[in-house]
Amino acid sequence: MPVSRDIARTYRGPRRVVRELLSMGPREDRAIAWLMIGCFLVFLSRLPALQRAAIETGSDFQRDVIYAFFAMMMIAPLMFYVIAFVFFLIIKLARSAATPYGARLAIFWGWLSAAPLALFYGLLVGFNGLDHPGTTLVGALWFIVLIWFWLAGLFEMSKED
Repeated sequence: MPVSRDIARTYRGPRRVVRELLSMGPREDRAIAWLMIGCFLVFLSRLPALQRAAIETGSDFQRDVIYAFFAMMMIAPLMFYVIAFVFFLIIKLARSAATPYGARLAIFWGWLSAAPLALFYGLLVGFNGLDHPGTTLVGALWFIVLIWFWLAGLFEMSKED
């Protein structure tokens, strides 16, 4: 099934989608691809805000884009591996069925699935700025959905059969 269709299905039932992804077996190449695509989409979501900041403050747009690219494509993936490992250790204490791959898949898939809201949020930041109530609302929605997907995926991967 196409990834875009799975992302749309995640908004209706994240645990079911994570269950199906886990049933495909451990594939680290697929998990890292989801993480990198999610990071790239979030990087793209930053571009309107960076352009707005360059216009308003006169900062160097190209330099800011390079920094944002490095942060999202090099630093963020490493941070997500650390986050997945920490959550795996925490969940492993409570449920023995947890696996390191399952924790990575749950967190990486949640990040990719919430990326469409990140794109919308980035667009609003570029148009309206950070202080606009609509921007704040969409940013809060993105955060809530991201946490929802992460927790649902983590609960599903640690479920004892």
